Amino acid sequence: MAFRKKAGFILVHKPDILIVPECEHPDKLLFPKDVQKPTDMLWFGENQHKGLGIFSFNQYHLTEMDDHNRDLKMIVPISVTRRNSKFTLFAIWANNPGDKDGQYVEQIWKAIHHYEPLMKKTRTILAGDFNSNTIWDRKSRAGNHSNVVKFLEEKKIFSAYHLHHRESQGKEKHPTLYMYRHKGKPYHIDYCFASADFARKIQSVEIGDHHTWTKYSDHVPVIVTFW
Repeated sequence: MAFRKKAGFILVHKPDILIVPECEHPDKLLFPKDVQKPTDMLWFGENQHKGLGIFSFNQYHLTEMDDHNRDLKMIVPISVTRRNSKFTLFAIWANNPGDKDGQYVEQIWKAIHHYEPLMKKTRTILAGDFNSNTIWDRKSRAGNHSNVVKFLEEKKIFSAYHLHHRESQGKEKHPTLYMYRHKGKPYHIDYCFASADFARKIQSVEIGDHHTWTKYSDHVPVIVTFW
């Protein structure tokens, strides 16, 4: 929230694509004068102070796809283009309190089935706040984190963090959330899943540290670089 007060701290990392859950509406944003302005911006939500923001830079262009099902909150299919290149991005902030089936990972489970025709083993990325981890699996439910991961892997779409750091789901050494900003309450709930062609080009996967980033948020950045 209040992204206008924090944008400069992440934008110094010069992202091409930036996904910001719990982001205020772009009308409220004032980017610092010495920071590069976005090429494109998309925003989704009902609360002007807390939605899902997607920003592109360096001439990457964002277009909401016609297939977007707004009942799946919030998993947004976006066409990303730059010159002759194109890929599909699913920007994610899994949070739908009104869904009796479950407000977090259940949204992603529904979305990956609904959008299955769009999910290819090439030119596909899913990234954002999944609000889920294998440690919270409910074995009685098909829509749990482990089954989401399995479904995506069958589509040749893999977690960049786990692939790069050679770690198992549920045993992550680098948290992405510190609940209430407490160092003693770490969880890994933010992900970037990439199709096989992107996965082969992972250069680095960096997770922000507690000391630097919890001054601004209970989440820390997940920065994935492809060569």
